[in-house]
Amino acid sequence: MSLDPAVQTFLTESTELLDAMEESLLRLEDTPEDADLLNAVFRAAHTIKGSAGLFGFDAIVAFTHQVESVLDQVRTGKLAFSGALGALLLRCGDHIRTLLDPIRSGVDMSSPEPLPTHNVDGDALLKELNGLTVSTSSTAATSIKPAAIASAAHEERASSAHKASTDHWHLSLRFGTEVLRNGMDPLSFLRYLNTLGSIVHVTTLLDGMPGVENIDPECCYVGLEIAFASQADKTTIENVFEFVREDCRIQILPPQSRVSDYIDLIEALPEAKERLGEILVQCGALTQHELAAGIERQQQERHAPASNAKPSPQPLGEILVRQGAVEPSVVSAALDKQRQTRERKTEENRSIRVDADKLDQLIDLVGELVIAGAGSQLLARRAGQSDIVESMSTLARLVEEVRDRALGLRMVQIGGTFQRFQRVVREVSRELGKDVALAISGAETELDKSVVERISDPLMHLVRNSMDHGIESTEVRVSNGKSPKATVSLHAYHDSGSIVIEVSDDGAGLNRDRILAKAVERGLVSANSPLTDSEVFNLIFEPGFSTADKLSNLSGRGVGMDVVRRNVEALRGSVQLDSKLGLGTTVRIRLPLTLAIIDGFLVGVARSHYVIPLDMMVECLECASQTQALARRQGYLDLRGEVLPVVWLRDLFALDAPPAPKENIVVLQFGGQKAGLVVDELLGESQTVIKPLSKLFARAKGISGSSILGSGDVALILDVPGLIQSACESAARPAFDSLTLAA
Repeated sequence: MSLDPAVQTFLTESTELLDAMEESLLRLEDTPEDADLLNAVFRAAHTIKGSAGLFGFDAIVAFTHQVESVLDQVRTGKLAFSGALGALLLRCGDHIRTLLDPIRSGVDMSSPEPLPTHNVDGDALLKELNGLTVSTSSTAATSIKPAAIASAAHEERASSAHKASTDHWHLSLRFGTEVLRNGMDPLSFLRYLNTLGSIVHVTTLLDGMPGVENIDPECCYVGLEIAFASQADKTTIENVFEFVREDCRIQILPPQSRVSDYIDLIEALPEAKERLGEILVQCGALTQHELAAGIERQQQERHAPASNAKPSPQPLGEILVRQGAVEPSVVSAALDKQRQTRERKTEENRSIRVDADKLDQLIDLVGELVIAGAGSQLLARRAGQSDIVESMSTLARLVEEVRDRALGLRMVQIGGTFQRFQRVVREVSRELGKDVALAISGAETELDKSVVERISDPLMHLVRNSMDHGIESTEVRVSNGKSPKATVSLHAYHDSGSIVIEVSDDGAGLNRDRILAKAVERGLVSANSPLTDSEVFNLIFEPGFSTADKLSNLSGRGVGMDVVRRNVEALRGSVQLDSKLGLGTTVRIRLPLTLAIIDGFLVGVARSHYVIPLDMMVECLECASQTQALARRQGYLDLRGEVLPVVWLRDLFALDAPPAPKENIVVLQFGGQKAGLVVDELLGESQTVIKPLSKLFARAKGISGSSILGSGDVALILDVPGLIQSACESAARPAFDSLTLAA
């Protein structure tokens, strides 16, 4: 079902916050003294609670409040962070995820009682959280003495002894006109505010509302003056309005504030001063006498001589340093922290969240623009007018820049995907009783968001298989002279226009003889087949293939590696496997950077056109008749002392047309291997919009997609990895062996 856009945003942001919370908790296990990580966990829990409160998801608010209480105890030093506490908080994060699931399904969650399926885990977790909570009456060591703070605060406010008699907080809220359009309901903030205390009095102001003929039903014109009784601090109350802080005017006065503060508030607000004064009296913030005396005192101060002006109070930090309550370095560090926080918020404000569907629509339109531009260029060349050709060249350059910028919007760093496996490695290593660490490198490597989303499952299978099958037990590792702590590595980098993701371990490696024996037993190969190590290792990708002696919760059914290969090939990628017995295994996945638009090179064979991804081309050569005859007999050529397997595109696709008088060789490279592709014509570079093939052509070899040319003709996009493999297989065995390189 379709969710409200604001609820959808809540779900998206909550998921991201839970991911960040999980990452920080895993890092805290290694550095429990890191206050920044702890604060990040606290902020994530607090933000989820606040957002859930705005939508009335009370079950999430109630549970997250308990998590937040425990985290607050840790922040104040009343509770020590430990591995057991980290594990509990990770399980709490998982439970919050389960509480989000019914919202995605459209189930009403505006009740303190969640669905029955969630109660069992939730009650058990709440019991553990309550057992950890330390009584708030206990005290924690601080570097600043309470007496010093009180003295400094007294000195700071000594100039104004006239205080209001109210014991309530006073909140002045003026909601911005765009609040409703942004998906926020002013009433929801009051509901959430009521969970922190009690709203004693509220006055609604509609002074900002225009005439009836000018009212916009999507705009908000509401202002509120609120008397609020609560034991919460000012920061907690301010955080209630965190999501509308940028669009609203929010002013909060604590209990027993100075009368002059209320007078300043009246001066700052847009409504008539007499009306605001009456409202403050109605709210109980001021008595009629205090209001009159405050206005009179303010008028006297305005007319007093400038020489009688009182100096501005000193900053609290300077007062505390002078009294010896804190060291100057402490104040300096606090100021640096404030500056960093402001800079971080400024950086965050530079980013906006865009729906992925809108980006996909933009990429589709850019693709159509590329096709239309190619057609216009073709017409311009046919017209032969130099000014039109030059103008179209400029337009083509701009279209190419728009294409690159549009594709860049969908590029994301793979580090976010890698970080999710920290939790996987932690949980699986404990389940297996092995000591395993995850090493990540190349996290800043970028690729298309659609590719990132679809590569997670294959990586999951590879990581779990490495830990279950590849890595030995601690006892075996020690007996073999290895470190008791094993390592699984995730590494990403760019290579030849592709992204390469490596999953490696320092375990036992693959046993060639065992794999071959299992393959012979299943009838996959014959016993006397002369297979290379690479060909034997690749047998583990066959459906149902497994060398495990017994099944486990993680692997042994022979489906994981088959899923890896199918999913990667569905992304126009390839999988390679290297292993050394006793040293470890590396699985190397090659993927295209994007699935939308590429730079291509157009070639012609007979009357058909084909596109080769430009980043997989090395060079183009003219194929002489003698060279052509020799290559036909041998299946390969001598390219400057290097064996180059060749394949005729005409033969591969069985094109029925007379051979061209002169042919050309396109040298291709992928994954450390080279091959030559023999074609009739070289037609030059072309921006290529990738169009997927229908299921009818899913098993067609040598083709990975299609594209529409500027002339309106359809050109097939060649599958370079498949062509190189085909060329190597058709070449003589010695040549193939000499060509195969370790990637």
